[in-house]
Amino acid sequence: MLKKILKITGVFFLVVLLSAFAIPYFFKDQIKEKIKQSINNNLDANVAFTDADISLFKNFPKASVTVNKLAIINKAPFAGDTLIAAEQVNLKMSVMELFNKENEPMNIEAFSAENGLVNIIFNKDGLGNYDIALKDQKEQSTSQSKPLALKINEYSVENLKFKFTDEASKIRMVLDSINHTGKGDFTNDVLDLDTETTTKITLDMDKVNYMRNVALSLDAVLGVDLKNSKYTFKENKAKINELPLEFDGFIQMVEAGQQYDLKFKTPTSSFKNFLGLIPESYRANIKDVKTEGDFTVSGFAKGLFSDKSVPKFNIELASNNASFQYPNLPKGVKNIVIDTKIINETGVLNDTYVNLDKLSFAIDQDVFSAKANIKNVAVNALVDAALKGTLNLGNLSKAYPIKLQKPLQGILKADVTTKFDMASVEKSEYSKIYNAGTLSLSGFKYVDENGKSMNIQTALVQFNPSRVNLQDFKATTGKSDIQVSGVLENFYGFIFRNQNLQGNFNMNSNQIAVSDFMTTAEPTKETNSKTAQAMKIPAFLDCSLTAKANTVLYDNLTLKNVSGKLIVKDQKVTMQNVKTNIFNGAISLNGDVSTKGKTPVFDMDLGLNQVDIAQTCSQLDMMKKIIPIAGIINGKLNSTIKLAGNLNATEMTPDLNTLSGNILGQLLSTTVNSSNSTLLSKVDDQLGFVDLKKLNLNDLKAAISFDKGRVTVKPIDIKYQDIKATIGGTHGFDQSMKYDLKLDVPAKYLGTEVNNALAKLTQTEVSKLGSIPINGLITGSFSNPKVTTDVKQQTTSLVTNLVKVQKEKLVGKGKSELEKLIDKNKKPGDTTKTKIPTTKEEIKEKAKEEVKNKTKDLLNGLFKKKE
Repeated sequence: MLKKILKITGVFFLVVLLSAFAIPYFFKDQIKEKIKQSINNNLDANVAFTDADISLFKNFPKASVTVNKLAIINKAPFAGDTLIAAEQVNLKMSVMELFNKENEPMNIEAFSAENGLVNIIFNKDGLGNYDIALKDQKEQSTSQSKPLALKINEYSVENLKFKFTDEASKIRMVLDSINHTGKGDFTNDVLDLDTETTTKITLDMDKVNYMRNVALSLDAVLGVDLKNSKYTFKENKAKINELPLEFDGFIQMVEAGQQYDLKFKTPTSSFKNFLGLIPESYRANIKDVKTEGDFTVSGFAKGLFSDKSVPKFNIELASNNASFQYPNLPKGVKNIVIDTKIINETGVLNDTYVNLDKLSFAIDQDVFSAKANIKNVAVNALVDAALKGTLNLGNLSKAYPIKLQKPLQGILKADVTTKFDMASVEKSEYSKIYNAGTLSLSGFKYVDENGKSMNIQTALVQFNPSRVNLQDFKATTGKSDIQVSGVLENFYGFIFRNQNLQGNFNMNSNQIAVSDFMTTAEPTKETNSKTAQAMKIPAFLDCSLTAKANTVLYDNLTLKNVSGKLIVKDQKVTMQNVKTNIFNGAISLNGDVSTKGKTPVFDMDLGLNQVDIAQTCSQLDMMKKIIPIAGIINGKLNSTIKLAGNLNATEMTPDLNTLSGNILGQLLSTTVNSSNSTLLSKVDDQLGFVDLKKLNLNDLKAAISFDKGRVTVKPIDIKYQDIKATIGGTHGFDQSMKYDLKLDVPAKYLGTEVNNALAKLTQTEVSKLGSIPINGLITGSFSNPKVTTDVKQQTTSLVTNLVKVQKEKLVGKGKSELEKLIDKNKKPGDTTKTKIPTTKEEIKEKAKEEVKNKTKDLLNGLFKKKE
């Protein structure tokens, strides 16, 4: 009997187990369809999910439905905006709900969501993107179909981000990393909801950040009255960072909005409450901090929050004669007084005002205090503030755990009062802004993590009515020193409205090393070493700088007497009439450098005035590539250069692979040192009649263009005595080249034998011969050139012309002259009797033979030295 019972029990459990595996497959499509029905019958939006799965094991004995990658996307007027998204949504229900009839609702007992987003937007017209429920008439037509129903008793969200944007009031709030759980029986109209919540809040209003990643937590039991939409705080503990708060009262949803009747306060009065208000990353562990005095936060909010009103509220922060000292630090902060109120007495948002009646503290003998009053906060904030005191910056890290690689040094002094309204700041109506006082910093020293230091000897800012003057700023860093003065045109717009910093400044320096203003990147996994990076031009700068520097060190160059104007805007520096002395001459510069893109770029016009050619082309890599032959030319250069390209991000020097532009140049007082050039030596070998040391390049003008690593030189006319030469062609930055050489050479330069033959001709006969055209081709590279010419061919042609002239003369002079020529051309010891031709034909033939012999002798004499 027992065996039979066990067998039946085993069969039963096997059937149950098989059913647990089989039911999800049988009902999966039905569940997906009911979810789709619920969405389509209730929402006017584009909704998608990748899949819906069913499990009987996840929450056994309950069934679990999982919806993957759910997304609800708005239609017009918010088309394309994501309203809700979740990586996973889980629903828990009774297994029997799977067997409901087609139009019978499924009752959901619990739900959870993971890695989600809720994105609420109000546009400038006041419309909200969350209003996606179908209109009444559609709801009525589908009222009989209720595929899903809620009987929730627990819910949770994990890692949810809530974003709220009001385009009209320019408010943006983000609640990040929300983790929230709630338990309560929602089948009852009145219940206690037990909740736990943690999140981080960021709040921006009209370009001003008020909170950034402030940690919030709330563990609360809420009394929920579903029928009256009323939520009452019962047991609760809240924290802002580590500041504890307790709430009392309720929030109720009413037709016009939300009704508030809340009170809150800190449960204790220890000054640790204040330290707890500071984000953890800025305050370290406060557990063992010794404190005296108190700090309290208290307040209330009572009234209607609606489109037209806010609750009346009063928030007070107070501390009197408090102090604190961290256990591992030598100094403490004492005599701390805080008296701040944020008040609204009318329910009109713009009537809110902030009174910072006093904020003061002391470190050693240094006392620092501030006070401020802010009114009209919603429309056009009116600010009346004062700052006064002395602060030794070196004491900050001794009294408070500031995370610095190296401690600060310096004395900050302030005595400033100001009155202004935000509208005047935004419109730059400086006449409506009142300032008075000074702000100074002296003996400031800061060392970054790479060991680079910044030393500010003096910084003095003078606040005058409608103007802020930087009266003096003296600083050194590395090998550089700077002194700056000028006017800050929109100081408050920069501080309060996130506007660009505008101003006009004058800078003087004895020496500036550009490398001192380079930053260093962190080591990468590949290199494991730090590399230099170009300092990005700050996007907030919109100013001009008239600068003078006795010396500027840039790469391997030393520039003297540098002056000019720099205009900084939109991450670009425009240089106007910049001048410097270098290479025993002067250079002027106009152009710009932009770091806005990923790669810095530049566009420049340079003027070179009597610079030393050899120095310029040996010390400037750019010129060395463009004019490699210029390094062996002694003399001066006048030139205008247009060039553009990318900058090397690590050194802010031109990236030669991207360089393009042109040069118009003129050589002055030049000589050529051909012995230092392999190329010129080979040219000299081919043109034995030219001594390149005597080459005259004075006043030579050249037009050169370059692009993508290739240089084109337009044909240049060069004169050597009475020889005319023309050279032009191209070469690459890789030193490969192809140049054409053309010369018009008078015959007298082609050797002694040619000159002897020319001596027998009349001047008229010589002039008829003209200059001899010689062509050359220069290829290979500058270090290994190949030079070919047609000197031999052209000289042979010349000799042929000489033969022709002599032949014609001999034929004309007859038998007696021919006899003399024959005897003259006999070799020593030749006693052979000369046979004298008698007929005209014999004379012509004999003359031709004798001229051939003479031609052979001429050519042998001419080219003997070339063998």
